[in-house]
Amino acid sequence: MRESGFMIITGFSAPRALVFAAGLGVAGLGLPAAAAPVAGFAMTSYVLLGVDGARIARVITPEAACPSVIADGRPLAMTSRAHAETIPQRATISAVTDSKPSVFDGRVCEAVLPASVKTASVGGRNLPLPPMVIRRIVVIGDTGCRIKILDKASQDCNDPRAYPFAQVAASAARWKPELVVHVGDFLYRENACAPGNAGCAGTPWGYGADAWRADFFGPAAPLLTAAPLALARGNHESCVRAGQGWWRYLDPQAYVPGRDCNEAVHDVVGDFTDPYAVPLGDHAQLIFFDSSDAPSKPLAEDDIRAARYRDAYAKIAALTAGAPHSILVNHHPVFGFAAKADKATGQPTLSPGNAGLQSVFGAMGPRYLPAGIDLSLAGHIHVWEALSFSSDHPAQIIAGFSGTQEDIVPLPATLPADATPAKGAVVKAFSSWVDGFGFMTMERRGDDAWDVEVHDVAGAVVNRCRIRGRDVVCDLAQVPSRH
Repeated sequence: MRESGFMIITGFSAPRALVFAAGLGVAGLGLPAAAAPVAGFAMTSYVLLGVDGARIARVITPEAACPSVIADGRPLAMTSRAHAETIPQRATISAVTDSKPSVFDGRVCEAVLPASVKTASVGGRNLPLPPMVIRRIVVIGDTGCRIKILDKASQDCNDPRAYPFAQVAASAARWKPELVVHVGDFLYRENACAPGNAGCAGTPWGYGADAWRADFFGPAAPLLTAAPLALARGNHESCVRAGQGWWRYLDPQAYVPGRDCNEAVHDVVGDFTDPYAVPLGDHAQLIFFDSSDAPSKPLAEDDIRAARYRDAYAKIAALTAGAPHSILVNHHPVFGFAAKADKATGQPTLSPGNAGLQSVFGAMGPRYLPAGIDLSLAGHIHVWEALSFSSDHPAQIIAGFSGTQEDIVPLPATLPADATPAKGAVVKAFSSWVDGFGFMTMERRGDDAWDVEVHDVAGAVVNRCRIRGRDVVCDLAQVPSRH
């Protein structure tokens, strides 16, 4: 894999902005791609699409006061969403000795841009605004560098070949998307790199601002300037993990005490948000669903999470009335396969979709998702794969392959004839690409029609698919001939 084609300089030189050396190999500047400086936040700006497609300008700034957005030539005040602070250590997924307080060293500011605004900038930098009809979408997912003691995982964050998210982002930005969809799991540097491990030596860790810079805002910088973001929350952004930063930086909804993941007693609130729709124009929309706390085992009917997901199902169903064609975006795939090694034989065996969501949604109806959902986009499984069904189930695409350490056991070259990701779901088409990291693009061809390309790190196309309603057909087919 090639080295990244850009560098991020986060020093506080005037005008305190990120500086991009576009097209200049970082090796030529004497720094390896993944070891660029990660000092305190310079001014970082981006646009989120929120409820009903609201365009939210966000800025992270080292200054004490929020800047103004220049909207169609006129200043628009930004309000302070969160101030710089150190949040006391709380219970996390890791042992107390492997956790620490979260230090957030920048102020987060925001402003909702009126629908009439055609151009906007902040700090002299243009903000990317979506067109009325969105036709070009980049999809990425599972992008952070995995350092987790519980899993004995230690990805080489300092090696751009082992952790290539910076180059993935640069390649995806060159495709000129009109929207960037992230299917969740932004921050993986949960624990300190083990002493003597050169692959991740010196990397920030924990859930504070430095880890967020290293895992997302630094490497994703080209995408932040290329297009607005529409984001799903992953299990790595649950309250016992990076939920504090998720609420500060990336959730499009209000940041309020008790929903900020700062105190474990409030996690039952902080781990759930209502679904919302992002219109794409021309009779289509994305519906975002927060599945960050979904377990891998079935939920008891009286589990609070089951109640929350039943409520979410009803709200998703109501949102589908907003457009004839809806695409669900969440982190955990309701359908889809992961591969594990059989303990006795060592041979790969297939695991079906998320059992926690299936146990709740399956009780709502045999389709598992409301009738208005044609397609579901997810991550969590660190591969790219696509499925569609001859039964009445929406298609599923998984795009969890953009930077995080890949799954150890790859999916099989051919899908077994009796394989199903959920009870009653009959697979008609299946395709996967398990040979590396990359990103996915979706180009609109009609109300419910998209052409999909799967790209490797450098941007080369490795698979092509066509989405037509609930059908996904790919050039690389892996389904037995009986289908």
